[in-house]
Amino acid sequence: MGKGKVVVGMSGGVDSSVAAFLLKKQGYEVIGATMQIWLSQALYDIARSDGCCSLTAVDDAEKVCDIIGIEHRVVNFRDVFREKVIENFVSEYLKGRTPNPCIVCNRYVKWESLLSWAEENGADYIATGHYARINKLGNGRYAVCRSKTPGKDQTYALYSLTQDQLSHTLMPIGDYDKETVRDIAKNEGLPVFDKPDSQEICFIEDNDYAGFIDRYPGCDVPGPGNFVTSDGQVLGRHRGITHYTVGQRRGLGLPMGKHVYVTKIDPKTNEVVIGEEKEVFSDSLHCGNLNFMAEADLPAGKEKRLFCKIRYRHEGQWCKVSRTGEDELHARFEEPVRAVTPGQAAVFYEGDAVYGGGIITGN
Repeated sequence: MGKGKVVVGMSGGVDSSVAAFLLKKQGYEVIGATMQIWLSQALYDIARSDGCCSLTAVDDAEKVCDIIGIEHRVVNFRDVFREKVIENFVSEYLKGRTPNPCIVCNRYVKWESLLSWAEENGADYIATGHYARINKLGNGRYAVCRSKTPGKDQTYALYSLTQDQLSHTLMPIGDYDKETVRDIAKNEGLPVFDKPDSQEICFIEDNDYAGFIDRYPGCDVPGPGNFVTSDGQVLGRHRGITHYTVGQRRGLGLPMGKHVYVTKIDPKTNEVVIGEEKEVFSDSLHCGNLNFMAEADLPAGKEKRLFCKIRYRHEGQWCKVSRTGEDELHARFEEPVRAVTPGQAAVFYEGDAVYGGGIITGN
């Protein structure tokens, strides 16, 4: 008897390909689904040729499905991708924040939309090639837990998934390292076994975020403004706030005779605040848009010691977390952290499990 029907989100990469292979081997009825998220029929107007939303991705996924012996479908999620991911990306930059579109895509496209489509097509689960594991904890809640390979761990970008989504999700490669995944693909004759990982945002071909925002239809982009110090001294002119992020040193074009850094972006005054490196460090943050995972909530008046990552590549730091509002947490770090950046996610861990997280609003 089979284990059920599962739709695997297939990006044309080695990880999702091996995920599909492993699930079929384990006895699931597997359908491979590649999500069409291009904004127009002129595919390469925005799609990276090496990204998860490229035409090449569809071809590679289809070839893999043929070899594995499973059905392959292309599903149109263009509208939800535009609304939830791209328009949020543009809006956040215009507000002086630095968003992580992969987190938004995971929540609303790769999970919410794909899971809905899967259920409409009679599937019990969806699955992805993420390096993470889903465990049901002793308290009955589901949590994303760190993968076997710390260097490839992708739990940070998955903190916003709901309990319902987690209960219908499989992540079959979370117990494997990357080398083993590539070996499985090679041994099974999957042509993507040596395909490079996609590293950049899939919908921006040249990695020029500011240029993409400038060209986005109907977007009112603020022009140049002043570089200033924290006490208001004007240092020079900047190219526009969408060109900068907190902690940035390169590309400022300021002849200061020493290294200086972006410490704050103020969209109301169209100013970019500049300071010394010590001003980039902070011992606290506030975050909102909360999602709890390992526990249902952190009640007011309760403080909890957790491990926190403030961006994908951050090694993390211990902190004390407390609730300061209906949809706000405050974290105080045991050692200062560099570049607490509004718009990025603060993700809290209890052991290997994601406790929860939110979007950083400030220090």
